[in-house]
Amino acid sequence: MNLSATLGQRWLTFQQRTLESLQRRAPASKLPPHLITGLRGEQAALFHLRRLGFTIVAQRWTSPKVRGDIDLVAWDGATVVIFEIKTRTARDFAPADTAVDRHKQDQLRLMARAWLRQLPREHRDRVRLRFDLLSVYLLPTGNEFEHFPDAFPRTSKFRASGV
Repeated sequence: MNLSATLGQRWLTFQQRTLESLQRRAPASKLPPHLITGLRGEQAALFHLRRLGFTIVAQRWTSPKVRGDIDLVAWDGATVVIFEIKTRTARDFAPADTAVDRHKQDQLRLMARAWLRQLPREHRDRVRLRFDLLSVYLLPTGNEFEHFPDAFPRTSKFRASGV
C-alpha cells in the first residue's frame, strides 16, 4: 500500500472515531431507537465503503416527486451503485438482507430513476447502474459488514417498466 493510501485510511479511521465520540457525547436523541440504529449503521457503511474505494456522492437522497430515500449513492468505477443499508445489533435476528422484498426493490428502482434524471440527458442511458445491499452488524466486538453486489436486477420481471 502506498503512502497516500495509508494516510487516506488513517484519515477515514480518525474521522469515524471522531464521529462516534461526538455521537456518544451528544444529548439523547428524540428519535426511536430503531431509527438511531439505522443512522449509526448508515454512517458505519459510509466509512466502510469509502475504505473499499467507493466514491460516495449522496447520502439519504430524496426526491420531491418520489416517496422514500436512497441510503447511499456511490460510484464504483464507471458504475453508479444504489446502496440499501440494513442494520442489526445482533446476528440472531432474521438476516438483514431478507428485509429487502419486491416492493422495496421496486421503490429503489423508482428512486434510482429519479436520481439518474439529475444527470445530463445525453449521459443517462450510458450510465451503468447496480443495486447493492450492505448488511451492517453493530456488535459489541466491532462492526461487521456483508456486501451483496448486484442484489437485484435493474428491471423487475413482475413489472413492464423497470429502471
